[in-house]
Amino acid sequence: MPSVSKQFTLVLCVISIVAAFYVYINVPPSWVESQLRFETYTDNKGNWMYQAGGKTLKIDQIVDYENSPLRQSALTLTTHPPALKQQWVWLSDSSESADAQASSLVLLKADFHYGLWSLLPAFIAILLCLITKEPFVALLSGIVVGAIIMGQFDIFSQVLIPAVGTTSAASILILYLWLLGGLMGVWGKTGAAQAFAEYMSKHYVKGPRSAKLVAWFLGIIFFQGGTMSTVLVGTTVKPIADKAKVSHEELSYVVDSTASPVAALIAFNAWPAYIQGFLFIPGVAFLATESQRVAFFFASVPFSFYAIFAVIGTLLLSLNITIFSGPLLKKALTRASTTGELDSKTTRPISAKELHNTNVPKGYKANLVEFLLPLVSLICVAVITHFNMGSPQIHWAFATALFIAASIALIKGMSLHQLLEGLGDGLKGVVFASVILMLALTIGLISRQLGGGIFLVESLGDQIPFWALPLILQGMTMLIAFSTGTSWGTYAIAFPLAMPLAWSLAQSQNLAHPELYLMICFATVLNGSVYGDQCSPISDTTILSAMTTGCDLMDHVKSQILPASYAAMLAGLCWTLSALILT
Repeated sequence: MPSVSKQFTLVLCVISIVAAFYVYINVPPSWVESQLRFETYTDNKGNWMYQAGGKTLKIDQIVDYENSPLRQSALTLTTHPPALKQQWVWLSDSSESADAQASSLVLLKADFHYGLWSLLPAFIAILLCLITKEPFVALLSGIVVGAIIMGQFDIFSQVLIPAVGTTSAASILILYLWLLGGLMGVWGKTGAAQAFAEYMSKHYVKGPRSAKLVAWFLGIIFFQGGTMSTVLVGTTVKPIADKAKVSHEELSYVVDSTASPVAALIAFNAWPAYIQGFLFIPGVAFLATESQRVAFFFASVPFSFYAIFAVIGTLLLSLNITIFSGPLLKKALTRASTTGELDSKTTRPISAKELHNTNVPKGYKANLVEFLLPLVSLICVAVITHFNMGSPQIHWAFATALFIAASIALIKGMSLHQLLEGLGDGLKGVVFASVILMLALTIGLISRQLGGGIFLVESLGDQIPFWALPLILQGMTMLIAFSTGTSWGTYAIAFPLAMPLAWSLAQSQNLAHPELYLMICFATVLNGSVYGDQCSPISDTTILSAMTTGCDLMDHVKSQILPASYAAMLAGLCWTLSALILT
């Protein structure tokens, strides 16, 4: 970093820490009522039950809404955290029929925010990422600011260790540090990835354009979305693209901008099952059951304009049509084609050099099967477990692939010492990226705890023209997802407000086709969240796209954000026109 940039960064960090102490001392949290709806029913003993996280749980106590200390009118008067964290309540008369009771039974929670200050940690992290291009420093700074606001001054024991001890953090460590790093290390030691690249280059890939088309096509095929798609596509196409001299900025853009957008369009994955839980609206018959809400998801797919334009944008770049790519991607394409340089001179990839070099033992001859068999097994395990268990077991898939790759190497004569050496190189190659992922998860958790998304949602008024709501929802979800680095977390925040609000506007403004209007608003929340997650430097999919393709994280973020924004602007126009014309 230049000295001026270092000085500015230091001053910014000091100011943000002072601001965090100011908030901690002088700004009280604003408490907000949140209503969560689940599938509820009575068992054969008359007990009320509900389903959450794949489990069936019993509801022990239910009170009338007016008697709950978690209702908004009671929370507004409190200056201290409420004694209860959550409580089941009846929103209407508890003497009604069982069906009516089920539709009025909700779980109340008390959430809080610090107003605009809730966005400070994410703002600092993102700003420092852009200024310094050092994601470690930027994310850690944001975490420190957030911890101070919450009064958690022991950063290690109160923030970092609890975050590392969560299930999601353990999943990150096992999957991306051990399994993914190990698999890539074995492939590097056996030369399997290079053998695959040479085979593809000889028979199918004739240059940068065909290499990018292979990446785009694989992004369509691996439609599970999120981290799985980015890892699968990135690790598969990188050796091909490197050999064909495709810049890492282009490759990471194609990988990232097909993963989640394709998952929203070809939604035979975990998305509908997860999202349908947030779509219940009291009194709306066509969203009464889980199957109806899943059907509503699929019926809304034609309105996923951002996802459509994002996938088209990656296809155009793959064909070397750069009209919507922005100057940074054009510059990267020109640099790679004229100089053969896959990165800019100032780039610092977050994956280590061990993942970009091969160190095949003398006398060991790589075979194409050593790459394809683990890859096919990975895909098969993921797909089979998805259909049999409801969600793909990614850890099983990568563990199977790693076991097969290691077994083939040993059977072909590689010594155990050499194999372990390759595993070690792979683990070293992803250590830093795994740390970045952990910090990204931590600051996303802090942003949600501080209520940044809740504050943005609460700021939305309901006295707005119906045609403006889709754009407002799009902008708000883009901002929430960008600030928190998660689309799925944004869904949990935005859908419970957006869907009832859209239905209320449709009824109060006498729209002729309220169901279509609801689909349009649903699509804006779905797609706006995907955009924000995809462009955020603290998103796991953004980090993984850069890591698996060998790209500098901030080069990826900066080069992707403009073409993604083009797609978002076109989508916003289409949603507005759809609301005006169709409803």
